[in-house]
Amino acid sequence: MRTIVTFVVLVVCCAIVFPTEGMAQKKLAQTGMKFLNVMPDARAVGLGEAFTAVSGTSSSLFYNTSAMARLEGTASVSLSRTNWIADINYVYASAAFKPFEGEYGVVGVMFQIANYGDFEETVRWPNDLGYLDLGTFKPTSYLFGVGYARALNDKFSVGGNVKYVHQSLGDAVNALGPAGELILDENGKVVRASNSTGVFAFDFGILYYTGFKSLSFGMTVRNFSKEVTYIKEGFQLPLTFRIGMAMNLLDLTEVDATEHQFLLAVDAEHPRDYQEQIRVGGEYLFMNLLALRAGYVSGGDEYSMSYGIGLRKDLEGVGLAIDYAYTPWTVFSDVHRFSFQFSL
Repeated sequence: MRTIVTFVVLVVCCAIVFPTEGMAQKKLAQTGMKFLNVMPDARAVGLGEAFTAVSGTSSSLFYNTSAMARLEGTASVSLSRTNWIADINYVYASAAFKPFEGEYGVVGVMFQIANYGDFEETVRWPNDLGYLDLGTFKPTSYLFGVGYARALNDKFSVGGNVKYVHQSLGDAVNALGPAGELILDENGKVVRASNSTGVFAFDFGILYYTGFKSLSFGMTVRNFSKEVTYIKEGFQLPLTFRIGMAMNLLDLTEVDATEHQFLLAVDAEHPRDYQEQIRVGGEYLFMNLLALRAGYVSGGDEYSMSYGIGLRKDLEGVGLAIDYAYTPWTVFSDVHRFSFQFSL
């Protein structure tokens, strides 16, 4: 009963500190490199991305690096793919290593790349069509980072990432003559300029186990960086602050944890460019084998619910996990995520 009361009080506090006002997302500020907000892990997405206080694998690098300090085993590798809207695809990879049984912490690396597909390039032109076709171009976005996490004691962990974030919108025609003609260089090629930029960004996080059953609290700040400039215009990265809590509620019963578990996770999120949101997720795990998940996000424009399923299996000391998450959208195509993890 005390734990249930604690959950209710904290959820109410989150609602007070981060009011959602029961309305759709309202844009508050301009940010760029929004691909950083498309999260990778299918398990986390199935929980509505309420993952700040959940101990995880190497994929914790994308959510709360301090949770990586509780890595089970010596190493963990995660691979994910997201089939995003408008035929945009994201591919993610992460790996974590805990040498000397974690005495000196856990180190990890992370990678993310976005494939936007091909776009037609045109310029205005005095012909029957009114434009000149210059072929296609392909924008790209990626990040590469390293992270470190350490458990300071049996309850408190800290962690952080350093990552390089890069985005290219392709090369554009840079020079037209006074009559609108294309200007060529000495090699007879169209003069172009590169529209790309990159910046270093930082993530910080903490994770605290209360000592009461499996109740934990987490906090994270992601995408902290200096202002980025494209030619003349400047913008900020999508800085995000989150606090969260998580617990296996069946710890309050006499149920055998090897047979049944029910994880409840709640996050309060304060992004730079939208109003605050509450994220709630639940995961039922049967015999440490089959997981069923559902998550809710308050105040979303295009989606509010997510669903997921996962399978886990230990094979001669190697842990395997396959997860899938489904997010229905109201206007755009539904989003599908797939994740594969193995650990030693």
